[in-house]
Amino acid sequence: MSGNVHEIRPKPSDSEKITINLGFVDLGQVDLMVQEGFYSNRTDFIRTAIRNQLERHADVVKQSTARKSLDLGLRNYSREDLETARRAGEMLHISVLGLATIAHDVTPELARATIASVSVLGALHASPAVKSALADRMR
Repeated sequence: MSGNVHEIRPKPSDSEKITINLGFVDLGQVDLMVQEGFYSNRTDFIRTAIRNQLERHADVVKQSTARKSLDLGLRNYSREDLETARRAGEMLHISVLGLATIAHDVTPELARATIASVSVLGALHASPAVKSALADRMR
């Protein structure tokens, strides 16, 4: 039976957990809005507030993204991508607004040999060993 057992890799989350501190009055007002049925829970209220602010400042975000040459959204770097860069003698400059993922089969040595810099506004998913190998190249 052990031949039929396969390890299932957990699906990567499409969000990142953050913690915020609110004053008691602000928190009470959020709870009141939830209690009155405007929002399903505190998280729903906070997500909506953040999205409204991002929408309000969308032009600034768009201009800054273009000015800083950021990849917007999800960007995955596979082992094959890095090996292609190494064969071409190129060094990658990872610059992402969103989520940057370096595949789990990328070794720390391959990462150091092919990634010159890492700048991520959002989240970087990579193995702890790869993150450690690139620590001096992260901005």
